Amino acid sequence: MNLFRIDASILPGASASAEIADTVQAEWALAHPDAPVERRHLGTAPLPADAWALATTAGFTAAPERTPEQLRAMELAAALAGELDRADAVLLAVPLYNYGVSQHFKTWADLVINGAGATAPVLREKPTVLVTTKGGGYRPGAPREGWDHSTPYLRRLLVDMWQADLTVIERELTLAAGTPGMEELREEAALRHEEALEAARGAGRVLADAVARV
Repeated sequence: MNLFRIDASILPGASASAEIADTVQAEWALAHPDAPVERRHLGTAPLPADAWALATTAGFTAAPERTPEQLRAMELAAALAGELDRADAVLLAVPLYNYGVSQHFKTWADLVINGAGATAPVLREKPTVLVTTKGGGYRPGAPREGWDHSTPYLRRLLVDMWQADLTVIERELTLAAGTPGMEELREEAALRHEEALEAARGAGRVLADAVARV
């Protein structure tokens, strides 16, 4: 049994997404205490920003003419795709940044697509949990309804392209506790926090059970 985990927060010491993902992983560990967990921290150890361009242009370059930089980028892309291929289950902690997906996660995803192939279902039927956190509120009726351009992209990538067996855990209003002007939202924020933790505990158990049945 092998769990592969991605974290994309740039503030790991105060990461709301990591807290929820830790809860998922704790439930996994109860069921599979000796199973390895392979991790990649994209927020604190980002991939080279130019790697995807180098790997992509290498595909249009004759093999003898590829530069050392292109070859290294191709090797990186293949290695990232291989991490998903080895995994029995996947856990992704991806916060919303500036209304979109983290640039670090996007670089990773583009390189996986390059390494695996544009149409490769690299997560086909693999149990996968996506944790996504948002500082404000984006539910129907909220002032920022429709401004979350990350979660729809992540669903499209993970389910429609990569064919994951996906569970999504969303936590909103993570900034309410310490942000002036959001005081009236703090009670709701605390409720959303507890709901996310409970969902994480359930998702962790489902993840562990799903892998055990494979």
